[in-house]
Order: sequence, then C-alpha cells, then structure tokens
Amino acid sequence: MPDDLLRTVGALYEEHQQAAFPRRLYVVEPDGVEMVSLDSKVSGCVSTWLGNGGRIDDWWWDVLADCEQKLNRAIPALDGYEASYYQRLLDMTVLILENPADMQPG
Repeated sequence: MPDDLLRTVGALYEEHQQAAFPRRLYVVEPDGVEMVSLDSKVSGCVSTWLGNGGRIDDWWWDVLADCEQKLNRAIPALDGYEASYYQRLLDMTVLILENPADMQPG
C-alpha cells in the first residue's frame, strides 16, 4: 500500500468531513438516488479503509462498488457545490476500488 495513496485519501476525507452537506439534497433525490444515505455509506467505507491501513473486506468492497454506481448516476444531475461535494466522494471511492490487492478476505 503506497503511503501516498493513504495520505491522498486521508486528505480528501478530512476535507469532506469539514464540508457542509448540501441542504437541498436532504429532500431531493437526483436520478432517484438518496443522497444523504449515499454520503453516509461512502464515508463509512472510507473511514473503515483508512482505519484498517488501506484495507477493506468483501462486504465493504461491495458497498463501495454499489455507491460508485450511484455516484456516477447522480453527479451529472448536480451543479456547483453539490457536484463538487459528491465528486470528492467519487474520487475517494475510485482511489480505493482501484486497489483491489489491498482487500482482505471477508
């Protein structure tokens, strides 16, 4: 596991933790995607990955892969701050999913 990957994802996660959730998305579901839950799921996966030194089990992997599909579907329907907020989640998701050798058997 390259340390720079952990640092990159860690910095993105810290930035995300400090960002305000886009208020409109509490009630709007772009392309049928429930955005509050999506944010929570990705954040949980990233937090687990970071806490385990860059490793996740099969269950977390599946959750994150599902979230990637939802992010790819919803982001085009967003603008401005909303889009950048969720793009950061997608960036972290892709960085983690591109490192399958770092999975532990679940």
